[in-house]
Amino acid sequence: MCVFSLEADQYEEWSYSLALQAATYGGPLVTMYALRQNDALGPNPKAPPNAIWRMENISTPQLSQEAGYVTPNVNVVYGFGFMDLRREPIVLEAPDSNNRYYMVEIIDMWTNAFAYVGGKATGYGGGKFLLAGPGWKGEVPEGMHRIDCPTPWVLLQPRVHIYRAGKVDLAGAKRILNGIRTTPLSEFSGKKANRTVRYNYPVPESVHPELPVSVLDYKDPLQFWEILSLAMNENPPPKDQVAALLPLFQPLGIELGKKWERRKVDPKMLASMKKAAQQIGAILNGLPIGTQMNGASFPPPTIGNFGTDYFTRAIIARVGLTANTPVESVYWMYTRDQNGDPLTGSKKYTMLFKAGIPYEEPGFWSITMYDAKNNYTVPNKINRYMLGSDSKDLKKNPDGSFTIYVQVDSPGRELESNWLPSPPGPFYLIPRAYQPKRETIGILKNPKSWPVPALIPQ
Repeated sequence: MCVFSLEADQYEEWSYSLALQAATYGGPLVTMYALRQNDALGPNPKAPPNAIWRMENISTPQLSQEAGYVTPNVNVVYGFGFMDLRREPIVLEAPDSNNRYYMVEIIDMWTNAFAYVGGKATGYGGGKFLLAGPGWKGEVPEGMHRIDCPTPWVLLQPRVHIYRAGKVDLAGAKRILNGIRTTPLSEFSGKKANRTVRYNYPVPESVHPELPVSVLDYKDPLQFWEILSLAMNENPPPKDQVAALLPLFQPLGIELGKKWERRKVDPKMLASMKKAAQQIGAILNGLPIGTQMNGASFPPPTIGNFGTDYFTRAIIARVGLTANTPVESVYWMYTRDQNGDPLTGSKKYTMLFKAGIPYEEPGFWSITMYDAKNNYTVPNKINRYMLGSDSKDLKKNPDGSFTIYVQVDSPGRELESNWLPSPPGPFYLIPRAYQPKRETIGILKNPKSWPVPALIPQ
């Protein structure tokens, strides 16, 4: 009897471990499926497939929740557009921005940023680009640059800098955003467009629909696996992963080319899969990533286009979905203070920057505040969500250094220009540099190579 009990315990431990690894691998794909449903396929889509939803403003707390998008940048105005490349390619037109910073991140359904238009990749002069799905063999129209996409669905995420000459110019940014257009190739070529496609995907049923889709909290936890199977069969992973990794997940019933059916899975395995699906979002939200220093986590250089770094990919999909590659943008995250204690609005902190984060024009740097309870920006009475190179009132010392005050209440009128309001509860901060200089990219490999500040409790 004891032997059988031991065997049962061992099987439960092994099956849960396997399910947890499969959820780590597949979580980013499930998140993208849910974001597509939220933005493009729901009853009130922001924009239908093959079109771009252009946000009306920066990601205020309200707009963050509407987008369902985790940890947004507030120096830019965003666009979101899911492209269905199964029938034909999509033409992406980018405008000449007169050297205003913008870029279009192109992301596969496994959250890899495999290509860019604008930014460092192609500059700011504009152009026409053909997004071709896997296996497409047609002719590329003259004057277009072909971009081969690894999955049949991809996400276009434009970002346009809202500041011009140190002042907010939302109208100018939106003109650039409106100039980023998508058109099916047949329509662009003046031919009769393919018939309208009807989409009938299972709808993710979240416990907390007001939270980002990356939370992965489903009323029926096993829906996670149904979505993973469906999305994987529609958007297969690279062939090397199919051959080397997917056989490991066969005991879970997760196989390429087969629909996952819960009734065909061993009941004990199914129980482990349910447990893993219930816990994966919270686990990923709390895991450290990369190098730890001064209360900050520095992701590895694989961020953005992860290859086989599934661990980093899963965490970033949870807390920083659609993060860019370091060539285009560098990030790190503060969750703790100098003493290693979690950040909380019940305390006051200072951060001494010896200099701003190095970037190249027309890029920018910033440090943004987020509520750890929902991963959105923080409501506050001065509507300030970040400080950085766009904060022209930021008071600096004669040597160029400056102190940022991180707390719930104003530090006083004389210091308010350097105040970054926090929520009353737990929070985290993310510094960013767009169009980063080489020394900024190097921080990800060696955080000691640049004077990274710490949050010092007062």
